[in-house]
Formats: sequence, C-alpha cells, structure tokens
Amino acid sequence: MTQSRSTRQPQPRLTHPLRQAWTQVVSTARRTTADGLVVGTSGNVSARVGDTVLVTPSGVPYDRLGPRDAVAVDLDGQQVLGMLKPTSELPMHLAIYRETDAQAVVHTHAVHATAVSTLVDELPAIHYMTAALGGPVRVAPYALYGTDELADAMLEALRDRSGCLLRNHGTVVHGATLDQAYDRTAQLEWMCQVWLTAVSVPGRTPSLIPPDEMRRAAEKLSGYGQKG
Repeated sequence: MTQSRSTRQPQPRLTHPLRQAWTQVVSTARRTTADGLVVGTSGNVSARVGDTVLVTPSGVPYDRLGPRDAVAVDLDGQQVLGMLKPTSELPMHLAIYRETDAQAVVHTHAVHATAVSTLVDELPAIHYMTAALGGPVRVAPYALYGTDELADAMLEALRDRSGCLLRNHGTVVHGATLDQAYDRTAQLEWMCQVWLTAVSVPGRTPSLIPPDEMRRAAEKLSGYGQKG
C-alpha cells in the first residue's frame, strides 16, 4: 500500500550532491525490481553523503519516486529531508553506516539467497567471487524485520564481510558505491543459485574452494577492472 505523505513541516532543500545521490538510489531500487531481486516494495536501498543517509521510503513503488520524494536522515535516524516515511529497515542501514566505511547499502528478498538462508548457517565457497564479499557468506539469525535485534544480528554476520544473508528474509550488501553494492548483491544471488543447483544433484557433493585459493582470488580481485 502506498505510504501517504505526513503532515510534518517541510524539510531542507535537496542540494545538488543529495539530488545526485537520490537519483542513484531510485535507479538502483528500480533495478532490483527489474532484475527480480525484490517483489513489489520489498527490499530497500540507501546511500551516504557525509553524515546524511538517503533511503527509499516505506511502501512506495519505486517507479513512482521522483526528486520531490527524496527521503534523508542523519546517522541518529532523525529525518532531515522529505515528507515520506523512511523504510522500516532503517535500523539496518544506519547500523552499517555507523560501524563501517560503507557509502551504499542494498537490501533484497532475492529468491535463491532467501532459500539458502533457510538451509545453512553459511554459504560455502562455491565460487571464487565469494572473495569479493570477504569470504564465505554468513547467515544472521532470524529476527523481526525493522528491529534493532535484526540490525545487531546483521552486524555480527557482516564482521569482515561486505554482505550477509538474513535467515528467512533476504540479503544485505554494502559497498563504496551503489554500483558496487548492487553488483555484489547480484553476485551473491547468483552464487546462491549455483550452490542450490549443485547440492540438488542426487549422490553428488559440490567441491568447494579451499581457504588458500580464496586468499589468492581475493588478491587478484583487488586489482580487477580498469584503474585510474
């Protein structure tokens, strides 16, 4: 259901850096639906600009969002921009920004990743792209959505990692940019699909990448792509 606008007083104007970040937040959120990582208004996206966090609002279809719908909070969760209510998962986003150097966060309810979260405590190293997330991806224990309990469980699962699974819920991934956070999210969903496919073969056990090889992959990935 679409979130109605509140009666709170108008907030400070959308400056150029915030406008740019908001455009990227909306674009990324729309991409999560287009790529099937979320259904409807599930999942959420945020980006940090200084001490301000731009975040998707609660219950609003992403294709309806425009510049006037920008929502931002400070690191204490106080709304500083916009008239719409921030996502109910705001505690998770703020916990990441307070405890890491992340500049962007993507949360999805991707099908394969959510399925894996119900089966194991950690996604095994099924592919070398595991190294891009810091190692085998942990599963945070289940907790009610939108709570500090869930945010705390997520932080523990994210220790030394840039992504984790949330039991019976979905994924949380962060990065230095929204593009990086989204790419890591897509890679995580793909790895979950690969693992589910491999373990479904009767009488066969998937081979996993040893820790030493994962370290080598991490070193090589650190120099991947175009530099400069």
